[in-house]
Amino acid sequence: MNDCFESGRIILIDKPYQWTSFNVVAKLKSIIRYHTGVKKFKIGHAGTLDPLATGLLIICIGKKTKEIDYFQSLVKEYTGIIRLGSTTPSFDLEKAIDFEFPTGHITSELIEQAAKSFIGEQEQVPPIYSAVKINGRRAFDYAREGEDVEIKSKKIIISAFDITDIKEQDVHFKIQCSKGTYIRSIARDFGIELRTGAHLTELRRTKIGNYSAENALNPEDVSSILNQFELNC
Repeated sequence: MNDCFESGRIILIDKPYQWTSFNVVAKLKSIIRYHTGVKKFKIGHAGTLDPLATGLLIICIGKKTKEIDYFQSLVKEYTGIIRLGSTTPSFDLEKAIDFEFPTGHITSELIEQAAKSFIGEQEQVPPIYSAVKINGRRAFDYAREGEDVEIKSKKIIISAFDITDIKEQDVHFKIQCSKGTYIRSIARDFGIELRTGAHLTELRRTKIGNYSAENALNPEDVSSILNQFELNC
């Protein structure tokens, strides 16, 4: 069993809604400790998902934790829904709607054109309700205290942005992007591009590189997690 930790293992997890990425790591740590008897080992995830997002989380165990930076660098794929006509301070459903905007001028053609305008390298400003560090503190700490701070933009790359459906004010999409991309910020900027407001109402990470959420496990499915762990030992 110690060979599992010596060589390292990854487990693909489908993060449930309202779980934090830390919750997932803590759950797997508890399962592995209890069923293997190994108390001390390294474990971590390769790329945070917001609590309101679901989907693929790569959990690295043992020596595989040394490859976390590699997994984080892989292209990510997400599906989700952007709601046009209103904004929230968090750019998603974590906070209540603060402003509403007209949408009568928006057509499906304009939505498609807006999506195409995001393709390529660009500068993105992360949400104030995020874990970005400013002067050693998380941005969300400033936001919760009502402090105004400047968040620096950073380079991201959008390699694909497909509109998969439009239902009234809900725009369904699939997007492929680089490390560090905030889809909530994409939603905000999408609204600005369409001269309205917008926020994210649903998000799911479907792929990280060649790893797919289709092959991921529920973190509460103890037997499947142990089977995958033991089969790889």
